[in-house]
Amino acid sequence: MTISQLLNDYKSGTTTPREVMAQIRALIAEHAENPIFIHALSEAETEPYLERLERVSPGSLPLYGVPFAIKDNIDLAGVPTTAACPAYRYVPEASAFVVERLIEAGAIPVGKANLDQFATGLVGTRSPYGACRNSIDPSYISGGSSSGSAVSVALEMAAFSLGTDTAGSGRVPAAFNNLVGVKPSKGVLSTSGVVPACRSLDCVSIFALNTDDAQAVFDVACAFDAADPYSRKMPETAGAVEKTMRFAVPLPSQLKFFGDSEAEALFSAAAARFESMGYTAIETDFSPMLDAANLLYSGPWVAERYIAAKQIMDEQPEEVLEVTRSIIEQGREKSAVDYFAAEYRLKEYKRQSELVLEGMDFALTPTTGTIYTIEAVNADPVQLNTNLGYYTNFMNLLDFSAYAVPAGFRSNGLPFGVTLFGDAFEDRRLMEIGKAYVEVSRG
Repeated sequence: MTISQLLNDYKSGTTTPREVMAQIRALIAEHAENPIFIHALSEAETEPYLERLERVSPGSLPLYGVPFAIKDNIDLAGVPTTAACPAYRYVPEASAFVVERLIEAGAIPVGKANLDQFATGLVGTRSPYGACRNSIDPSYISGGSSSGSAVSVALEMAAFSLGTDTAGSGRVPAAFNNLVGVKPSKGVLSTSGVVPACRSLDCVSIFALNTDDAQAVFDVACAFDAADPYSRKMPETAGAVEKTMRFAVPLPSQLKFFGDSEAEALFSAAAARFESMGYTAIETDFSPMLDAANLLYSGPWVAERYIAAKQIMDEQPEEVLEVTRSIIEQGREKSAVDYFAAEYRLKEYKRQSELVLEGMDFALTPTTGTIYTIEAVNADPVQLNTNLGYYTNFMNLLDFSAYAVPAGFRSNGLPFGVTLFGDAFEDRRLMEIGKAYVEVSRG
C-alpha cells in the first residue's frame, strides 16, 4: 500500500478512501492479538475525514485518502493521547502541527499507535497496553519507542506513520520491520502537540515503505511553526554540497554486533554495495560520536524526561512502569553544574565530529548491531536496550540528520538495516542517496 499506488487507484476509480479504511479496520481486527494501536479510530470517528474527501477530486490533494498512523505521544484532535500511560491520558482540542498539515493534504488518521511508555526505550515492550510484536516474527521485538507506528505500516494498516525520535525511536523500528525511517534534522518538523521526551532533542519521524513515500510526507510536513520555539526553517540551499563520493564508516574496532555474525556480514555487504555505486568507504574514528552517545542517559539530558513526566512521577509514580520510572527518576538529581559540564563536553564532541566527517558525503552505520526476542529483552531490559542504542543515541545530541533503509535479511527472515547520516538540513540529500542504494540492492 504505497502512496503512489493509492493515488493512482483513487484517480482510476479502482477503489475509494472509504473502501480502503474498511479494509484497514478488518486488518486491525485480524491482528487484534498484537497491541499495535492504543486507539484505532471507529467508523464514526473516521467519517468526517471521508466526507471531506468525497467533496473533492482525488487529484486535488497531495495525500488524498492516504491512511496514516500516529504515535500516541502526538496529538490528534478529539482522540485521547496517553504516551502509553493511562493515568496521563488527556483529550486534545487541536491536532499537532504536523498532523494538521497532513490532514489538510488529504491524509486520513487510522489511530494512535502503541509505544514504549513516555517514548523511553528502543524495544517496543515497555507499554501497559502490551508488547508490540515484530511484523515478521512475533517472537521478536518490534523496536521502539515508535513500535506501533512501524508495525502498522509493515502490516499495511497505514501507508505511512508518524513516530518520534530522541535516541533512535524513528530508526530502530524501521530496521526491525524492513521499512525506511526518516530522522529529520531537529526542528524542521514541528513538535507542537507532541508529548516531550527530551524537548531539546525530540524529532517527529516518518516511517514508510519506500523513499518516494517518505519524501512525499516529508515535503508536506516540513514547515516552519512559529508556535514551536524549537522549530527551524529548512535553508533554501540545504543539501547543495559538492560531492566527494566518499563516505565514513566506523573503525573495525568500533563496530559492535553483539554476537550477531549475520548482521556483521550484512553491514559489510551494504558498504560494498555503496562502493559498487562509485563511493569510497573511509574508515573513520567515531570516538566523538560514541562518547557523545554516552551523555544521553548518563548525562543531564535525562532531566528533560523528568520535566516532561514530572507531575505523574511526583503524584502517581506507581502508574509508571518500573523500568521507565527507574530511568526517568534519575533526572531528579541532575544539577545545573552537571548540565553545563556535559554541554561543554558535547560542544567538543560536535567540533571533533565535524572534523572527522569533513569531506564525506555521508556517514554509514548499522541501524542496530543486532535484534532480540521479546523474551530476551524481558529478562534483561536495560542492557539490551542500551545495546540497541549504540549507533543511534548520539545523532540528535550532535544535530545530525539521518535516514534508515533496509539492507537485507538474516537467514531466519528478520531484516537488517543501515543508517546514513550527515549534517543538519541534509535530509533530502540523504533520502536521495538512500533511494539509490535500495534500488541497486533490489537490482
